[in-house]
Amino acid sequence: MRRLLQGCRSIHMSSVLRTGGQMDACAMRDMLKFEFSEDNQRRVKALLAWYPEAEWKGALIPLLDIAQRQQGWLSISAVQAVAEIIKVDPMKAFEAAQFYTMFFMKPRGKYVVSVCTSTPCKLRGGDEIFEACKKALNLVHGQTTPDMQFTLKEDYCMGACVNAPVLAVNDDMYEDLDEKSLADILAKLRKDKLPPAGPQNGRCACEPKGGPTTLKTPPPPPGFMMQDLPDPKTKKKCQ
Repeated sequence: MRRLLQGCRSIHMSSVLRTGGQMDACAMRDMLKFEFSEDNQRRVKALLAWYPEAEWKGALIPLLDIAQRQQGWLSISAVQAVAEIIKVDPMKAFEAAQFYTMFFMKPRGKYVVSVCTSTPCKLRGGDEIFEACKKALNLVHGQTTPDMQFTLKEDYCMGACVNAPVLAVNDDMYEDLDEKSLADILAKLRKDKLPPAGPQNGRCACEPKGGPTTLKTPPPPPGFMMQDLPDPKTKKKCQ
């Protein structure tokens, strides 16, 4: 039996196998048990209030997200707990968790660094940013540092193409990157300081780098009507 288990990857059983100890099924179940915290139980209840009970399965993805934010990743027991709440087949919940890249089925780092390498980012240096991350963190795609500080991911299309290249750190997006700004971001994260998100080249949002070319005047006040605009030819108000 031990020989069969040696080829299996198991985080929870590793210490038992190393010490030669034994664990029965009940003890294993208790070790892997997952329960939502009191705060998250309230969140779950508030979320399910938006769905008819017959359609609770529609809350699968947000409930998995709540479970992952509590545990840091999604264990099988966490997925099963979600499935039991919304009364769906646990295997269907597990398949959804496996499908979406936002979910992690093994422990991850405190900071998940996801670098976009889809076509627009690739054309703007996304590959170079990803390679710089690999070198700085000494990781490849999907790996986590031994201190559980960083997990590195190669991602595709984060929806910020005009600000390429971009990367995300957990829920925050960092745009208009170069190797210098990337180094600054990683250096602050190593000190557990989350740098301000958004464009890193001085842009406010996604306006042209040379400044706005339209809508340069302040917006009109409330109640503004088109007839209040002066006619450009006569300088009189339009009728």
